[in-house]
Amino acid sequence: MASNNGRIRESTFYKEVVPFAAMVSMECINVGLNTLYKAATNKGMSNHVFVVYSYGLAAVLLLPSPFFSTRSRVLPPLNCSILAKIFLLGVIGCTSQIMGYTGINYSSPTLASAISNLVPAFTFVLAVTFRMEKIELKRSSTRAKVLGTVVSIAGAFVVTLYKGPKLLVAITSTPKILSQSLRSSQSNWMLGGLFLTTEYFLVPMWYIVQTWIMKEYPAEVTVVFFYNLCVSCLAAIVGFFTEPDSNKWRIKPDIALVSILCSGILGSSLNNTIHTWALRVKGPVYVAMFKPLSIAIAVAMGVIILGDTLYLGSVLGATVIAIGFYTVMWGKAKEMPEYDDSSDLESSSAQKFPLLHNYKNEGISNK
Repeated sequence: MASNNGRIRESTFYKEVVPFAAMVSMECINVGLNTLYKAATNKGMSNHVFVVYSYGLAAVLLLPSPFFSTRSRVLPPLNCSILAKIFLLGVIGCTSQIMGYTGINYSSPTLASAISNLVPAFTFVLAVTFRMEKIELKRSSTRAKVLGTVVSIAGAFVVTLYKGPKLLVAITSTPKILSQSLRSSQSNWMLGGLFLTTEYFLVPMWYIVQTWIMKEYPAEVTVVFFYNLCVSCLAAIVGFFTEPDSNKWRIKPDIALVSILCSGILGSSLNNTIHTWALRVKGPVYVAMFKPLSIAIAVAMGVIILGDTLYLGSVLGATVIAIGFYTVMWGKAKEMPEYDDSSDLESSSAQKFPLLHNYKNEGISNK
């Protein structure tokens, strides 16, 4: 009995606590990386060059992964079908990254965080379209997920559109290089929003394709290695035509180099690996629902790090986002049946997460 209880607690920790903590940490890192990227591009760095170098660095860091993955576990052969899907993933990822970084150039990291809250809605619609999720409004869990998604998006609009009175005036001084960068390039705000919206429409497509790949080839680090390699090569081809000036490809040892190193290590390597693992363990809707947290994190980082002023609208919006977020988490929890000791890890995961279970059953029956 004690052994069974220990296994249940260990499984719950791995399937619930670890993904939750990992996704919140990744959202914090993403907001920080976007802020650093904005500062670097306003110093003259090209977004195409940034994508090539950061993803190329990530591919180099993950280069040994295919060799270790094949030795540590039994994996299916890396056939042409899997490689084709990874290439498709690279096309989607490269396009979304170029669109996103171009959008940040025209606007700001804060707007990127706000628009990222469209991801849950896009993901839910695409998941239903591809029959990975079923809408049954008679079930309280489905109603909670739909309501939570709408509330989260509404909270993002509150943060963006309503300022309100000042609640806290930061007394810390803003770093000079960041303040100059973040105040510049405020024109073409709507164009930046359009690019960012396109990016965050492609993000859930990336989630879904990645989920398909994980079903066939469950080696997160290896898949991310080939993905980073594809994105770097594709961005290099695009950059060859869009950035013919060779001086643009020379990176000086300043904030541009820092941004590339941080993005390559923390973003393209660590972040993509964590997201790929979370997609396999929890599914695309769960991963997407952490996007609304980014705007609250951006507000907090603005006050603490950049010395921004905290307004009532930011507090209200962050509160609404939190309510929507936990409403969806409640809906996901309602879908989980009791843990079955007789089932193995894979079958238990399939039972607990119907988002992927429905798709898996259909895929097996079609074979």
